[in-house]
Amino acid sequence: MYSISGYGSMIADKGRMDAYVKALRQTVKPDSIVVDIGTGTGIFALLACQFGARKVYAIEPSDAIQVAKEIARKNGNGDRIIFIQDVSNNVKIPELADVIVSDIRGMLPLFGQHIPTIIDARKRLLTEDGILIPQRDILWAAVVEVPHLYDRIVNVWEHNICGLNMTAARQIVVNNWGKGWIAPAQLLTMPQYWAILDYPTIENPDVRAELSWTVARSGTGYGVSIWFDAILAEGSGFSTAPGMPELVYGNGFLPWLKPVFLAVGDKISVNLQANLVGNDYIWQWNTCILHQGDLSQVKANFQQSTFFATPLSPVKLRKSSSAYLPSLNEDGQIDRLILELMSNGIMLGDIATQIQEKFPTCFPNWQDALTRVGNLAQKYSK
Repeated sequence: MYSISGYGSMIADKGRMDAYVKALRQTVKPDSIVVDIGTGTGIFALLACQFGARKVYAIEPSDAIQVAKEIARKNGNGDRIIFIQDVSNNVKIPELADVIVSDIRGMLPLFGQHIPTIIDARKRLLTEDGILIPQRDILWAAVVEVPHLYDRIVNVWEHNICGLNMTAARQIVVNNWGKGWIAPAQLLTMPQYWAILDYPTIENPDVRAELSWTVARSGTGYGVSIWFDAILAEGSGFSTAPGMPELVYGNGFLPWLKPVFLAVGDKISVNLQANLVGNDYIWQWNTCILHQGDLSQVKANFQQSTFFATPLSPVKLRKSSSAYLPSLNEDGQIDRLILELMSNGIMLGDIATQIQEKFPTCFPNWQDALTRVGNLAQKYSK
């Protein structure tokens, strides 16, 4: 969920907004039905109205939608925009959309439920000849020389003011990835595209590809940079590539386990994949570097994954085992009782009274109990 300030930053991003404005202007026609997924404070819904949409269904799970409603009212569009506070997978609308617009990517398009959400909306909410915005995202990758980014990740774990051995943490951080802008001069290989996310046809949120490079100039490789080109509609889009104007998205940086000096002619292969597990992607980048003078000589062989970036607790692992026999702790007992009382049609205030009476040490006053009950009602009630 973004803050209102976060939505403001997205609207202020001229490169992003110019592309979306152009795409909406050329796809929204008089009498169009538009669905705006992740409407936030409603900017795309308002633009669709400006460009002639008859009706806009603006979908947003967060409370930012309340701000969007007020903005729509003040701009005279309150009657044409139907605001729905929910995730789009739960939404049914009385008429199919001619256009579905969204920007629910994160730093990269492989983010959370972005792709499953688009697949679901395309199949349930869009007319047969309807238009998706964006149309596709193209993911690119290159090996980069970025000592500043690498040092920012590992330096504190290698050289700390206390003189302590903290390499256990280093192993975790080099198996994670993050944001880092890359300049064209920092590329050690030519960019390669490793995935095309074609939203009108995509069926699988997972991506995997084998990338191969011959080193174009000598230097020290620190990892792989990834970015994307967005095609929103015919002739409109933007790019987060090195050298392009900085947008709200960014370049991703997947560090190697250690820096490697690369000579011209060295061969690099990277098996790069991202698999959606639950609501998060697990990234894996396995790298093999062969010496240019003797391709049987391996310079480096790294096996990396964000799976290794999560500290593993033996207790938590045991509790995830199929053989584990669970029993509810006090928090679980409280939540179970609240849900049972909700299912029996009891009002929240009365539930809070019963909860406070049964668990007095957890709820010193009735208001604390009501807060706990209200939080569960927000999450589970229809």
